[in-house]
Amino acid sequence: MVDDRFGSVADLLGTGPDPAGVRTVSFCHPHRGAVVLGSAQQPSQLVRTALERAGLEWCSRRSGGGAVLVLPGDLCWAEVSIPRSDPLWDDDVGRSMWWLGHAWAEALKALLPQSVEVHRGRSLRTEWSTLACFAGVGSGEVLLAGRKVVGLSQRRTRDGALFQCAAAIRLRAGVMVPMLVEQPSRQAALRGALEETSWGVAEAAAEAGAQPVTLDLLRRSFLSALVDTTR
Repeated sequence: MVDDRFGSVADLLGTGPDPAGVRTVSFCHPHRGAVVLGSAQQPSQLVRTALERAGLEWCSRRSGGGAVLVLPGDLCWAEVSIPRSDPLWDDDVGRSMWWLGHAWAEALKALLPQSVEVHRGRSLRTEWSTLACFAGVGSGEVLLAGRKVVGLSQRRTRDGALFQCAAAIRLRAGVMVPMLVEQPSRQAALRGALEETSWGVAEAAAEAGAQPVTLDLLRRSFLSALVDTTR
């Protein structure tokens, strides 16, 4: 089942795996932007004055990882749910995300000429990865020309697993960084790290002289790849 959901970021984060025991894909369309913290992060980590100046909200998700900036049109946000009885289920938490990363990789290969890689090793942590999602690389996450473009996190219950996917159209590190660190020197370091290790697919397309990649185009490519991957 595929559907579209609309609302605030906090409301869109309020679901879990489908209790009906079926595969679902939900594309989330927030009305306004927000910074989303991982389950282990504390609100005290945010620079509230910068958040207020940007006119953004904040909220937390139940899955792990670092903070993600959610801006309408800048992020292809998909939530994929599978039941425990699904053949795609894997008891190994890291390996369980490989199939989904492969679907995103196939979607990107159909749109862009750069090399695409699904990370299958241990998490690659950096000085900033516990703070910002796109500063590190986890299992199943996708790299385009060596730079992260798709972040994945997972929430498991007795019903199944909910995979939260964040595919960056535009990264906008300069917008997010002041909300996470206050000192100018640390802001520069975090922004430099993000711009070196991650980017958005729109930026990648422009660099390659390829067809512009829009939110709708990436969504359609992902759905097509997901069908092929999960047959």
